[in-house]
Amino acid sequence: MNNLFYLAAVLTVCAVRSARGEVVKPVEEELLTDTNKKVNELWMNFLNMKPADNDGIAYATCSVSPSSKLESSEIKVTGRVLFKQVFPTGKLEAIFDLEGFPTDVNQSARAIHIHKYGDLTDGCDSADGHYNPHSVDHPHHPGDFGNFLVRDGKIQKFLSNLDPTLFGPSSVIGRSVVVHKQADDLGKGNNQASLDNGNAGKRLACCIIGSSSKNNWEKYIQGTSGFPDR
Repeated sequence: MNNLFYLAAVLTVCAVRSARGEVVKPVEEELLTDTNKKVNELWMNFLNMKPADNDGIAYATCSVSPSSKLESSEIKVTGRVLFKQVFPTGKLEAIFDLEGFPTDVNQSARAIHIHKYGDLTDGCDSADGHYNPHSVDHPHHPGDFGNFLVRDGKIQKFLSNLDPTLFGPSSVIGRSVVVHKQADDLGKGNNQASLDNGNAGKRLACCIIGSSSKNNWEKYIQGTSGFPDR
């Protein structure tokens, strides 16, 4: 960060001298160009939070637990959602590994979305609505993952080429993943709720997305001999 301020100061001095009509020598011109390039690179790294380790790959983990607002009769969903993304322009990949759904209703669909806040102080309800940085209708929010089929009481799914990002001002780090009781109508419900949240119903479980090492991702892949159902 100190280097960033130093380089910015050099740029400012050079700009002031140029504005005063002082002659800028070729060596100073070269320095100005080089400094400007370095400042831009530093700002890009700062704004995009380039991973310090993991060979330029960002990882995140979300440990799913039942909402504290649920009645005792409701199902209790647990598990985790893992994320991986190559810096700076790679598309997000995600693994969904959840259990606790009824085992007698295979192929039932459940909606999963990213919500605005990583605040679970009032169960999953305090996560607020869908994360919607571009102010668009559902199902075009970056965290609208759609519907997931339940098989033998579990959801095990790998998704790639996803819109959410772990970098930059629209990063989903610190936000939440919410598992809903019903299916997502994908914005086709002909009402405002459909355009807000897909009429996905009660929030069964949730978690906060946090930066992590590559260990959780690699252990999952090794333990399952590859990716889950795509």
